[in-house]
Amino acid sequence: MKNVRSLILFALLLMPFAGQAGGYELRSPDDRILVRVEASDQLTWSVFLDTECLLLPSPMGMAFSSGHQLGHHPVVRRTQSRQVDDWIHPVVPVKNRRIRDRYNELILHFQGDYRVEFRAYDHGVAYRFVTSLGERPLHVADETVGFHFEANHRLFWPAESSPTFQSHFENLYQDIRLNGLGADQYGALPFLVETGRSTLLLITEADLYDYPNLFLSGTGTNLLTGVFPPAIASSVTRGDRQEVILRQQDYLAATGGSRPFPWRVMMIAEEAERLLENELVFQLSSPNVIADTSWIRPGKVAWDWWNANNVYGVDFRAGINTDTYKYYIDFASEFGLEYIILDEGWSASTLDLSGPAPGLDLEELFAYAREKQVGIVLWVLWNALDRDLEATLDRFAGWGASGIKVDFMVRADQDMVNYYERVARAAAERQLLVNFHGAFKPVGLNRKYPNVLTYEGVRGLENHKWSEEITPAHNATLPFTRMVAGPMDYTPGAMINATKDNFRIRYTEPMSQGTRAHQAAMYVLYESPMQMLADNPSNYLREPRYTRFISRIPVVWDRSLGLPSEPGRHAAVAREKDGTWYIGVMTDWEARDMVIDTSFLKEGSYRLEFIEDGPNADRQASDHRIGSRSIQGGEPLRIRLMPGGGWLGILSPMHPNE
Repeated sequence: MKNVRSLILFALLLMPFAGQAGGYELRSPDDRILVRVEASDQLTWSVFLDTECLLLPSPMGMAFSSGHQLGHHPVVRRTQSRQVDDWIHPVVPVKNRRIRDRYNELILHFQGDYRVEFRAYDHGVAYRFVTSLGERPLHVADETVGFHFEANHRLFWPAESSPTFQSHFENLYQDIRLNGLGADQYGALPFLVETGRSTLLLITEADLYDYPNLFLSGTGTNLLTGVFPPAIASSVTRGDRQEVILRQQDYLAATGGSRPFPWRVMMIAEEAERLLENELVFQLSSPNVIADTSWIRPGKVAWDWWNANNVYGVDFRAGINTDTYKYYIDFASEFGLEYIILDEGWSASTLDLSGPAPGLDLEELFAYAREKQVGIVLWVLWNALDRDLEATLDRFAGWGASGIKVDFMVRADQDMVNYYERVARAAAERQLLVNFHGAFKPVGLNRKYPNVLTYEGVRGLENHKWSEEITPAHNATLPFTRMVAGPMDYTPGAMINATKDNFRIRYTEPMSQGTRAHQAAMYVLYESPMQMLADNPSNYLREPRYTRFISRIPVVWDRSLGLPSEPGRHAAVAREKDGTWYIGVMTDWEARDMVIDTSFLKEGSYRLEFIEDGPNADRQASDHRIGSRSIQGGEPLRIRLMPGGGWLGILSPMHPNE
C-alpha cells in the first residue's frame, strides 16, 4: 500500500441514472463494466459489459429471525464512492507475486443500520451486506441471492444431490442449459456460465466466515436462486466418519449483529484464458493475520495413499511401517521434494491420534526425516482432531510434524466454516501447514491464514481408483471452474497411463486416463502450493529423468499468463518463476496441433526443455519424449498433442557463452 500510488476518494455522492428514481451506477476502472443498483420495493443489481447484459435485475436481501429485513423496501440514507489502485503481495503467491488491486466501489447506507458494498473491477463484480446492529447476537433466517440471466445460457454446472448439503464437493461439471435446472436441483460453487456472445461468467463467493456456504438452485427459468445449509441442531456419527444429521435449526447462522457478510462474486472474461489469471476471490478476502510467516514453506509431497504403499524392488515388506516411510523419505530427498505424507492408517486408529499404528516408529521416522531435510505431513479425520484440537496439534508439533491433512468434513454449514478457521488458527500458532480434504471450495481463508496451502474439493486423480469419470475433458474443465476459486489439490502424477480403450479400474495399482505428458502438464496448469507426486516411488525411480523433470516445477509463481484455451477441450498456461518460464498444455480426447505464442518472453535466446507425447502415445499412453533445443523469445512454439495428450515446457534464459 505504501510503495505505489493509491487513490482513495470518499464522497457523499448520489448517482441516479437518467429517468429512474432510486437508481445508482458503478463502473469498472476501464469503464467497460456497468453495475446498476435499484432500491425500489426490492434491492436489485444488474450488470453489463459494454452493450451486453450479463445480469438482469437480480434480488438481494437478508432476513433475521427477529423480523428485521434487509433489502426489502430499502431506504437509502447516504452513499459513498471510492476508487482504489493498489497492490497485494501474497505470502504464498499461488498465481502472482504481486496482484494489482484496482476497483471502483459504491457503498449504499440504508435505513435500518446496514449497508451494501458494491465493487467493480475490470475482471469482475461483487457485493456484500454489512450490518451495524450492535453486539447482540442475530439469527439469520434467510438470505436472498439471485442470478437472473438474459437468456438460456450454457452452464458448466457442479450438481449436488444431498438434501442435507453433505458432500465431498468433488463435482463433475455438467455441460447443460440454464432453464433445464428445476427447483429440486442445486449446485455448489463455483460454476461457469457462457453467454450467447461467449462471455464467460464464473460465479462464487469470497471472505466467508461464521456463515454457511452459498449454493444455487434452479427454477426452470433463467433465474438461479440461493440456498444454504441450515445450522445443525443435532447429529450422530456412524462408524468413524459418517455423520448423520438428525435435526436442523430454523436459521442459517447465529452470528454477531455488526459484521460484514460474504461477498457474492461474478468474474467476467471475454476469453477463457483470462479466467486462468483471475484472483478476485483472493483480492476480496481478509488480509493475512499471521505476523511471522517465514516458516511457511510451500512444496511438493510424496503421497502414499493413492498407490496403496505398493513399493517394490525392496528387501522389506511394504506397508504402513517404518521401512516403507523411510523409503518415501529417501525418494523425496533424492528428488528435492519438501515433504512426505503419512495418510490414513499411520495412527493407532482413525479416532486415536495419540500414537502410531503397530510397526511404525514415529520417533525414528521423524529423526530420519530431519536428517534428510524432509518434512512430514500427518493425515487426520476432522472429528478426531476436533475432539482435542489443541492437545493433538501440540503433540504433532512436538514430534516435529510440518503440517496436517484434515479430511472428511463433508459439510458446508456455519459450524463447519468456523471449524476450518479454528484449525487454521491453531495450526498457525504451532507453525503447522494445513491441507483441507473432503472440503468445500476455497473462499479466502488461505489469504487470512497463508499456512492453509491447499484444498481438495475437486474430482481428482484418486477417483481413477473406482470410476471412469476422470476423463481428459474433465481435466481440461477444472482450470476454468473449481480452480478459479483457489488452490486445488487434484494430486497429479500418475505413472501408469491409459488410452480411452485401455483404461481399467484398479484400486491398488491405479492408472490414469490420458497420456503421461497430460499428467506432466498438470504440474504447471494445476495450482497447489502443496503439490503431490501421487504415484508409487518405485515407479518414479524406474524413470528418473522424467521424475527429475517434474520435480523441478515450482509450486508458487511470480507471474501467470493464460494462453488460448477452451473449457472442457483444451487448457494452456504460462507461468514465470525467477526468470524461467514454464508452459503447461492439455487436451481432451481430440488430438490437436497448436501454436504457442511466446511474445511474453523477453528478447534473447532460451533453452527449451520439454516433455511431449511420444509418437505412439495414441496407442500406449505412457509413451512420451523428453527433449531440448534453443529458441528465440517471441518465436512460435509448434506442438502436437495426441488424444488425451499434453505438453510441458521449461524456458530458461541462455547466457551469451552458452
